[in-house]
Amino acid sequence: MIEGKVKRISGPIIRADGLGAAGLFDVVEVGENKIIGEVVRLEGHDAIVQVYEDDTGLKVGADARSIGRPLSVLLGPGLIGTIYDGIQRPLRALFEQMGAFLAPGARGESLDTKKKWHFVPDPAVVSALASGKSLDVKPGLVLGSVKETESVVCKIMVPPDFHTGFIKDLIPEGDYTIEAVVARTSLDQDITLAQWWPVRSPRPSLRKLFPDQPLVTGLRVIDVFFPLSKGGTAAIPGGFGTGKTMTQHSIAKWCDADVIVYIGCGERGNEMTDVLTEFPQLVDPRTGRSLMERTILIANTSNMPVAAREVSIYTGVTLAEFYRDMGYHVAIMADSTSRWAEALRELSGRMEEMPAEEGFPAYLPTRLAEFYERAGRVSTLSGAEGSVSIIGAVSPPGGDFSEPVTQHTKRFIRCFWALDRDLANARHYPAISWIDSYSEYADEVREWWERVNPLWPQVRRSSLDLLKREQRLQEIVRLIGPDALPDDQRLILLTADIIKNGFLQQNSFDDVDMFCVPEKQVRLLELIMEFHDRAMRCVKLGAPLLKITGLSIVERLSRLKSDVPNDKMGQLVDFEREMRDALDTLERSYKTKETL
Repeated sequence: MIEGKVKRISGPIIRADGLGAAGLFDVVEVGENKIIGEVVRLEGHDAIVQVYEDDTGLKVGADARSIGRPLSVLLGPGLIGTIYDGIQRPLRALFEQMGAFLAPGARGESLDTKKKWHFVPDPAVVSALASGKSLDVKPGLVLGSVKETESVVCKIMVPPDFHTGFIKDLIPEGDYTIEAVVARTSLDQDITLAQWWPVRSPRPSLRKLFPDQPLVTGLRVIDVFFPLSKGGTAAIPGGFGTGKTMTQHSIAKWCDADVIVYIGCGERGNEMTDVLTEFPQLVDPRTGRSLMERTILIANTSNMPVAAREVSIYTGVTLAEFYRDMGYHVAIMADSTSRWAEALRELSGRMEEMPAEEGFPAYLPTRLAEFYERAGRVSTLSGAEGSVSIIGAVSPPGGDFSEPVTQHTKRFIRCFWALDRDLANARHYPAISWIDSYSEYADEVREWWERVNPLWPQVRRSSLDLLKREQRLQEIVRLIGPDALPDDQRLILLTADIIKNGFLQQNSFDDVDMFCVPEKQVRLLELIMEFHDRAMRCVKLGAPLLKITGLSIVERLSRLKSDVPNDKMGQLVDFEREMRDALDTLERSYKTKETL
């Protein structure tokens, strides 16, 4: 260990003399309370340290000691269902010890060292050792498993930084604590049930895979119009009150990821309170059990130390990569990266660095890239397939998407779900703008959606084109009113309203509409576009729009989303038959008049 003295204090930034021999990003314990910090710059004999806890009362001359390793998290069984802060302190356990406010230097066990887990050795490893074969140490080799929750089985693997030797011993099936030595190598290296990993170092994988599997969220505007691949990156930008957090909550509950990591980064305390109280009560629709049985929460509210906010997203993505390496599909909700960027700006200012646009540090794009590049669908070291999908909320001041965080984020993500304040004020949920949003994953997931319904590319493209035409017509409507338009253009307005109300808008309190299976999503849009094409034929034959709007099927078309359950798709076939009969009758009557 390297020891030094505090030389200067500027908020969470400390200059310590005598730590010049420490490594960059090494953990430092400062003062009598041993508050945790991290070396962020080295200057001769001095080290610049950013501390992750409240350093009120710290004095110049206090001890500062480097412990010789970078900031790391403990990875093992027991992570699922736990609530941590940005440096993996268990908040629930600390609350039971000292109440609502954490004392400087407060410590807690990241994983319970007393709890015993039932370890089951991997049969292939047991068989190889029993036959006397030499089992080489390979990073990612599965040694056994622990049933962490009813939804998640934690695989115990050889760490990625073990490369040489062979497995010498393996413990038998039984109950062990996380400190138990699972296996020992020929080089006398111990592999324990839980292992440390530095948060700023991405965990390795064999190779990245093509992102051709969509992350199904149950939200029609996302899945059909702006899909996200498993292993993809997405941003949800929007001003205050537009629904960023609620959209992420819905995705966390309904998406087909195996594990959820929710990072509350610099959000208001009341929002995080809602998350911490609601998530344990949410029922996982796939298992019927608590959603917390496949969720990890990281809470860093806006009144907590700003430096811990900066490191929280690295902690979250490291936990996600741990489960990805087991072959799970993991979804990260980062709420919000704007507050994280504000933490970077404050720390940069205290270190007297040259500011860039709007005071943000010049390395803001680099840090954003480092975070989003850790997403991906990969072939893991164990040969399994896993993915980390990152969905980051962005909170641009005043809803201005031209500010630096939003603009730089757009450089590194491929899916942009822009929230619209007018839609939010109109209680249209989710308030994702179909004009400003985009997804570059549509071509990658096309083959998957065509297996669900071959018409997916066609109805998606035609409906988006119709919505853009409707936007142009609305400019005319605001000037002269809708009655001045010809019937074919008024039909475009009518169909666009049906798409908005009967497809894009979802009721999160409706038992049927809160989640929509992929088959139903495409069928709903297919029926709406078929109605539009057939109705347009009738208009061109001379049928007045009033005759079309008078049909009972028009009103029912907007209600299909909540009238037809996900498991009763046959009702859509019945409606399609009825709709065709009604429009065919109308079309024949005007064909007859045209002939006469």
